[in-house]
Amino acid sequence: MASTADLDRHIETLKSCNVIPEVDVRLLCEKAREILVREANVVNIGAPVTICGDIHGQHYDLMELFEVAGHVPDCNYLFMGDFVDRGHYSVETFLLLLVLKVRYPNRVTLLRGNHESRTITQVYGFYDECIRKYGSPQVWQLCTEVFDYLSLAAVINHKVLCVHGGLSPSISSLDQIRTIERQTEVPSDGPMCDLLWSDPADTNGWSVSPRGAGFLFGKDVVSEFNQENQLELICRAHQLVMEGFKWHFEQQVCTVWSAPNYCYRCGNVASVLRIDENLHHKFVIFQAAPAELRGDASAKKAPDYFL
Repeated sequence: MASTADLDRHIETLKSCNVIPEVDVRLLCEKAREILVREANVVNIGAPVTICGDIHGQHYDLMELFEVAGHVPDCNYLFMGDFVDRGHYSVETFLLLLVLKVRYPNRVTLLRGNHESRTITQVYGFYDECIRKYGSPQVWQLCTEVFDYLSLAAVINHKVLCVHGGLSPSISSLDQIRTIERQTEVPSDGPMCDLLWSDPADTNGWSVSPRGAGFLFGKDVVSEFNQENQLELICRAHQLVMEGFKWHFEQQVCTVWSAPNYCYRCGNVASVLRIDENLHHKFVIFQAAPAELRGDASAKKAPDYFL
């Protein structure tokens, strides 16, 4: 495996929005799998930690996030998935987060989102980007193998559950998440799918999701789940929020969105959620990176993907 000096060099290369050679991607992914396979489906994390929502290949905005919220290893970070697709720089974004995980495994936690999937990435941009930047699907295959090892959820100080999407009618306890066989492609239904695809809704009980996967879940579902599992908050991503964050169900659930000006056209701000040692929380709002720092991103046409 690459030395610490090699990893530090990769970090600087990727921070500059340049790709690393395919041979180094292979070594990086091998080491990442060795680390991730030892992590449970539900990772236990101690506060303080900064929680991030969707990034979606917006590399320069990820750099802005670090400028505003702090750099690794000075801060602990939890990313709740959807690192790739739609943005112009999914390769640089995911590989940077992966090399930070390998270099500082106790400082960075990466969860799986619904876009960390072979089927989704072949539709929404990551696959095509890998072909364009490397000339073959090999890097895409290496990265999607890593996706299968990403944890499904995290719990901070036994009180805050973090998951990409939401809850599942098949899951009433954290122990049921811990028993899922996660090292597979995201299924089209079932508990693992629901964790990555579901959304809160202003209703009671469960209802069909307009996304075609996962469910809509109401306030009563959250109250029962939090009480059963002695949780104070569920933190999730997955939905564009124009203000960067949104509270649901009398602050039992919050949505964190970390891709400003989503798809380079939505005009939204973004946020991260800081949780301190006493579980006090503070949203940090940030804007898209200034145009002069964005390379040629602003000159590119935004992808015509569905929002």
